[in-house]
Amino acid sequence: MTASALRLIAPNLITVGRLCAVPITIYLIIADQPAAAFWLFIGAGISDGVDGFLAKQFHARTVIGGYLDPLADKALLVSVYVTLGYQGHLAAWLVILVVFRDALIVAGVLIGHALGHPFKLRPLMISKVNTGLQIALAAAALARLGHVFDVGLVAPLVYLVAASTFASGAAYVAQGLRGAARLEGGSR
Repeated sequence: MTASALRLIAPNLITVGRLCAVPITIYLIIADQPAAAFWLFIGAGISDGVDGFLAKQFHARTVIGGYLDPLADKALLVSVYVTLGYQGHLAAWLVILVVFRDALIVAGVLIGHALGHPFKLRPLMISKVNTGLQIALAAAALARLGHVFDVGLVAPLVYLVAASTFASGAAYVAQGLRGAARLEGGSR
């Protein structure tokens, strides 16, 4: 494989590696090894920045990468939230809110495609804030469980994640409804 070919596929290989980290992270949490899960979670987060940087730097953005990257991110976050919730380390209501928001967004996109009117959701600033807060809470919870560190952020982050998840979900629903109204208005 040539160096130029490797530069083109490297971002996607890193993303696939992050996707492969999901079941390992879940296993580590279930096997009561939260410190190892914390470090793998941090490594996965760093890899998200690295693959994005490489894709941009080497002009190696691909269609498959555009699907794999958010899939890997969501698979890791949702899996960690569900596992921590199932084990009683995160409140069930919060886990349900986080998962429901993501399911609602996916359902909206799928309905648009099924109706023959696919629309692209723009990333919203509140969604970026929400993702950052969700990552911070997952990392803080794993760090506390693994005795890596505990700066007392888990409790306040729970409420910040809840508020930003609700706000982000509502903003995406509003964006989707506006897009659907434009489609309905244009089809008459």
